[in-house]
Formats: sequence, structure tokens, C-alpha cells
Amino acid sequence: MRTPLIIGTRGSDLALWQANFVKDLLEGIGLASEIKIIKTQGDLIQHLSFDKLEGKGFFTKEIEEALLNGDTDLAIHSHKDLPTESPEELMIAAVSDREDPSELLLIRKESVDESKKFALKYGAEVGTSSARRKSQLMAFRPDIQLKELRGNVPTRINKLREKQYDAILIAAAGVERLELDLSDFHVEKLDPKEFIPAPAQGVLAIQIRSSDKDLYTTLQKLNHTQVANTISIERKVLNLFQGGCQMPVGVYAEYNDEQEVYQVRASKAKSWDALPVSVYMESASFEGMAERIVEKIGQVKPCRVFITRDLRQDSYFSHVLSGMDFQVEGKAMIETLPVPFQGILDCEWIFFSSKQAVKYFFRQKPKIDAQKFACVGKPTADELRKYGRRADFIGSSADTKMTGKQFASRVGSGKVLFPQAQGSMRSIQQQFVKAEQVIDLVVYETKKKNDGNMPVADMFVFTSPSNVEAWFERFTISPEQKIIAMGDATANALRQFGVRKLTKPDTFDDAGIVRAVFGMSGKSMDN
Repeated sequence: MRTPLIIGTRGSDLALWQANFVKDLLEGIGLASEIKIIKTQGDLIQHLSFDKLEGKGFFTKEIEEALLNGDTDLAIHSHKDLPTESPEELMIAAVSDREDPSELLLIRKESVDESKKFALKYGAEVGTSSARRKSQLMAFRPDIQLKELRGNVPTRINKLREKQYDAILIAAAGVERLELDLSDFHVEKLDPKEFIPAPAQGVLAIQIRSSDKDLYTTLQKLNHTQVANTISIERKVLNLFQGGCQMPVGVYAEYNDEQEVYQVRASKAKSWDALPVSVYMESASFEGMAERIVEKIGQVKPCRVFITRDLRQDSYFSHVLSGMDFQVEGKAMIETLPVPFQGILDCEWIFFSSKQAVKYFFRQKPKIDAQKFACVGKPTADELRKYGRRADFIGSSADTKMTGKQFASRVGSGKVLFPQAQGSMRSIQQQFVKAEQVIDLVVYETKKKNDGNMPVADMFVFTSPSNVEAWFERFTISPEQKIIAMGDATANALRQFGVRKLTKPDTFDDAGIVRAVFGMSGKSMDN
């Protein structure tokens, strides 16, 4: 083993940060090292978008060649940049802990519109050269204009400062590692469960020669096994699609310690300008998950879908499913009416369980002392932003009991106001041990609609217990019917009417519902 070891890396600010980070880790386990900068194809060719460059490994090929030639002993890569197939003579000896895998949408402040998805104004020009980012962004916001964006992280940010774009998309990990000042921008962190990142985003790979057995053994002191397991799912999915870092594939895997399962969300489009298919899967073992995810994506079949809410054609739900040849119909089985209230008790938090609760609470212009706000799901949080407030806690899980426990733990001993519907099931409130912490406030009521004929569809999506009750007051459900229930309370309401076979979205938003629809579309009720 050579001393000092020679680390091969690109010369960008971020690549050097990563190399020096690993250099410090190596010193911590008694290995001296020095850094050698290597130019790559991706560094040298800046005038072409990634899809115009030939081959794979734009940022890794030359670094790997230096390792193969013996010019270096280790290579440090952003793991997401590595091709999924590498030379037999090389291996990944260790992976780092995972930095935040989220995307950041950096927006010039004059281009912000809080009423729009991701707070981005209508028709904004957004810079990115990633096919995956393009496909997903256009699915959520088909009105925006895409422009190519190349360069290292500081260069891209400076282009935004020069007003070449209204906004740019960039990985959170790079910004956080470089500790860059973003105070002159509006920053939106995109939830990786909604906007799915690149496989292995936020993870560093330490690559060595396969023959360096002693070095491999020593480097196991730096290896994060659980991270290696989760990203092995992500990169295997990419490999099975025979894709490189420019294929529009996103995969995000997590290990849920509480439930002891791997949870994976995947998104794939045929091209950067095509709508993505997205699915969700969970399993106690990561073995074979990638193969099942790829199979699940391949089995998606267009069908007729009915949802118990009035459709907005510009919603992600309508845009993506209709664009994939699904026949989508929506109609609320209930209507909501305000309930006047007076006086607000002192509280530290206000928790909203629906967009209606937000709307009917703030429309009465209450005087509030609460400093913190919480919501079930991003749609409710987005509604809150329309009234100039930001959610300090967003429960993304469709398991309301889990969300309630997480929120109660976050609150501690403080008091919480719950604006809600008349007859609310109070699923979140029930997770508080001390009843005196909970303040219930009825701000709206629901009324059943009795118009229209029974919809005909292959799949029904029920969005609330009230919609379930209104449905079964007039209609029935076939035992063979494919049913999606939005959360535990809705699922329990369906079970009270004899529905036994159903599924729930993995998150309380349109992205979660669409994943559930795609997942059920190719599945028979016997499965």
C-alpha cells in the first residue's frame, strides 16, 4: 500500500471539498493521503447539454482511468455520477453517510408566487440540464420554460444572480457541503418523497482497485452499511433500466427503523419531455426490491379512475394521469360550509388536518397568538402558505397515527389548537397523552350531495370518511373493485361498509395518490 495514498478527484470546489473530507477521514484511521486533480469530459465540454454528450460517466471516466493506470490509489465520486457498470478491475470500497438527498429550487425573489406549486411564478424560466429534473418538474408545472444550465455549483448560482433564469434546480447536498450563501434567493427544498432524487444522490463513493485487498479491509471502518443497502436498491433500478446519470430515472430508498422496512419511491420517464411513471414499494428485505420495482413500472396500464373530489385540470393528479391515457373523473360527494367561531385560546401550535380547515379558519380573520403551524400533508401546507404562513411540521405519512405520534413528540408539553370539521375523527389529537394540551375548534361542516348518477370506473379513490359515508348513502361497491383510501380514517370508514381489499397512498399528496393509482393499475384484485 503506497504512502501517502493518492486521491484522484475533479477540480471543482465541490469535488475538492469531497476529496478533502475523505482525506480527513483517512487520517482519522491512520492513512496519510494527498490529492491529485484530474480533468474529465464533463469539465472540458461546457457548451453542450448532457444529452448531447456521448457515452456515460462524463465526470468519472478519466478519474477511473487514472486509478486503473496506477496513477492514483483512490477515487472520490459523487455516487450519483458513477455509471452503474464499472470496470471489473475497480470496486466501491466504502460509501459515506448520506447528506440531504433533496433538490433545492433557488428562485429570484421577484419570480416568487406563493400561490403556485413550489412558489414559482407562472411561465418561469428554470435552469437545469438533468433529464430527470426536467421530466418531473414539467409534470408538476407544465407552464414553466426549461433552459439548459451547465457549470459547477457556484457557477450555476452566479448565472441565477445574473438573471439568466428565474430559478434553477440544484442538489441540496452540494450547497450544504460548500456552505454557500443563498440569502438573496427564495429557497424551496423539494421533498424527496415528492420530487424524487437521482439514485445515490447525497452519497460519496470511495473507489479503489479490486486487487487492493488490504486497503479494502481498512476502508471498511469508513463504510456506512445501511446507506450502502439503500443506494444498492436505487442504483440497481437504474442499472435494470440500462440507464446512466442522464436517464430520467429517480429512485429514493429509506430504511424505516420503526416499521423495520425499506421504503422505495421510483420515477421513470421515456425521455426528458415525457411524463414520468412513479411507484412505491416497501419490504423487510432490500434483496430483489429493484427487480420488483422495475416490473411494477412496466405493468402500469391506463384505466378509468374516479376520485371523490372536484378535479382541477392543472393539478398533478389530473395532468399526469390524463397525459398517460388514464380516463380521470372527479366529483366531491360532499360540500363544505363555514361554521362561525369567536375567540381563540392561547396556544403554541395550530394544527390543520385539511385544506378546508385552513381556508375556513383564516377566512374569519382570527386573532391568533400561536407562533408555529403544522399540517397533514403538503397540499394542506401549500394552502397555509396562501395565507402568509409556513408549516413548521408537515406530516407526510398516510399513517395518521404515526403522524400524530411524531407531532406530539415535536410539541412536547405545549398547547395545540385544532381547527377542524364538525364530527372530526380527531385521529391526531388522540395521540396526545395529556388531553389538556388539545384545543378543538370547529370551523366548518360537511353536507352530503345527492345529485348525479353512480360513476363508472375501474378504480375509485376515496379522499375522506365524509365522502365514504356520502357514497354509501346512495351507491354500492363491488367486492372486485380496486379501491384507494386516503389515510387510515378513510380506510376504516370503508371497512365499516364491508370493503376489505384496498390500498393507501404512501403520502398525503397528489404524488402519493398517483403512485397508488399506477401501482394498482397493473394489479389484479387476486394479487
